[in-house]
Formats: sequence, C-alpha cells, structure tokens
Amino acid sequence: MRVGKPDTSTPEGEKRVIALAIPGWGELVLRHLVLDLNGTLAVDGQVLGGVTERVSNLASRLEIHLISADTRGLALQTAQSLHVHLERVEGGTEDLQKLRFVQRLGADSVAAIGNGANDALMLCSARLGIAILGGEGLALAALTAADVVVSRIEDALDLLLLPQRLIATLRH
Repeated sequence: MRVGKPDTSTPEGEKRVIALAIPGWGELVLRHLVLDLNGTLAVDGQVLGGVTERVSNLASRLEIHLISADTRGLALQTAQSLHVHLERVEGGTEDLQKLRFVQRLGADSVAAIGNGANDALMLCSARLGIAILGGEGLALAALTAADVVVSRIEDALDLLLLPQRLIATLRH
C-alpha cells in the first residue's frame, strides 16, 4: 500500500538518475532508491543522525521510497519528515512484498538498502543491493544477497551521493 505522494519534480524538468560505468561489473543506471526503515534508517524507532540531510540531497537524483511493515507505527511520520514515498508491507510475507515492489519499479533501475532477512530478496533483485551492518545487526541472508556491505547507513547513502566510490568496491 503506497502512502503519501511527495513532490517529485526536478529543476527544469531534469530526469532523476545516477549513471556510472563500473569496469567488469557493467553499467549502473539508477532511478529509484528503496530504503528499509527499522534497523536500516532507524534504530529503536529513531532515524539516525545524518540520514535526513543525505536523503534530502539524494532526492534530486533518485526517486526515494521507504518500505516497512511499520512495526513501531512511525513509518508514515518518518516518510513525511524525509519527504519520500512510503510503501507499507503486511506482516508474514514481507520479503516477497519487498521483492515485488522492487520489480514493479523496474529492478534494473533500483538501489535497495536493508539489513534484515526480509530484505534479502529485495537486495538480490535490485541492480544495486547495499546491506547495513548496524546497531541492530545484519541477517546472513541480507549479507549474502547484497552487492556491497557497509557499517553505517550514512556510508551507504554517501555511496550514492558520491557514486565514483562504488567503482573501487565493485570493479573486477
């Protein structure tokens, strides 16, 4: 269920995109960023420091989606404060719902960030999957599904803000 519709306009009608050629890995052309909420952007329901500014900066380059089962009841408030789309998933088949959402967006144009076992299918299907080893831990399934693993959400968002950094990690 999609909730909220933030302003998606860009200056002078520019298309939002991050494009990068990575030697031996291929072309990376991203249009969407899908962010897990709990354990990724927030710990114990609180958005981590540095996230709001980075998400705001990325909004001019990517359409940003927050995806959550909203176990703490803060997803709508968080999405509104970050000015991003909210996609709620129902408990029980969260992993499949997250996968289907990425596929609906066009998985080849999606970067996804998460930390939980229910994020693994999303991370694997997205063109770029980034797993976070943060304060709530990192599920083994998410670790093995990701293209890149970082210790902090700030580092993951910085990879997208400064995409040349991805070359050092992903090139063959």
